[in-house]
Amino acid sequence: MNFSLKQLEAFVWVADLASFRKAAERLNTTQPNISSRISSLEKLLDVKLLERSTGSVRLTPKGQELLTHARGVLQSTQQLQEAADRASLYDGVLKLGVTELIVHTWLRGYLKALKEEYPEVLVELTVDLSVNLTAALAARSIDLALQSGPFNEALAGAQTLGCYPWIWVASPSVIDAQSITRWTAADLAKLPILTHARSTGPYQQVKDHFSGVRGLKLVPSSNLAACLQMTVDTMGIAVLPKAMVADELEAGLLTQIQYDWAPPDLCFEARFHQAHVSAIVQKAALLASNIAAGH
Repeated sequence: MNFSLKQLEAFVWVADLASFRKAAERLNTTQPNISSRISSLEKLLDVKLLERSTGSVRLTPKGQELLTHARGVLQSTQQLQEAADRASLYDGVLKLGVTELIVHTWLRGYLKALKEEYPEVLVELTVDLSVNLTAALAARSIDLALQSGPFNEALAGAQTLGCYPWIWVASPSVIDAQSITRWTAADLAKLPILTHARSTGPYQQVKDHFSGVRGLKLVPSSNLAACLQMTVDTMGIAVLPKAMVADELEAGLLTQIQYDWAPPDLCFEARFHQAHVSAIVQKAALLASNIAAGH
């Protein structure tokens, strides 16, 4: 009997995702390839593993029984790789989701370190809002999310990535025109306030903070880089992560506004579902924690 790891991998992913199409996307191949691997495995084992019907896939009783053994074989393979202590043995695709702040701070160094440590692993990158990354993680369309909280669900395998404070900033010309040393909420409300997207915690926190202030003009953006550039271009004032505006502050393109309130720090984690990921995902999460600490 000569079945392959690719056949077992296809079986496990189809079972977990209940979809040949999603399994094909997850394994970066085609749906016919996945179907062929499953059919070949069923022929070799002389059992029916999956019941296929329009729009659904479910395990047969025998498939349910053998799924545990298939997982065990794949896990044993990973343990062999770990015992060999050969980073070059790890291959495949790491589906990585990150928020924009990571992109503008330490993502480049992280991806470079990943490539050096695991040269045969390809990274498929998704940049999105944290709320969307949480949904993608639950749907298993990504393996690992580097994202900010708060989180509704604690994950056993999560790694802490640190916290980032927010500060108020504006173009020096905007601040000079206002001639204000210590700003009040009413002072800020006289100008357009550029914020994070409506679906985010920071947007809601800013909105709640200014709830009693008349004439408030909030300008949300799903892209913090665009929000930053609009602030430099004197289109308003903004509250942004300090780490993201460090270069603009140093270059004199932005100046910090002295105001006594900002949203709570953005605290990040490397998050994954420990029971359903390969060893490389856990190693990638630990590496993210190390890179973030150094940053």
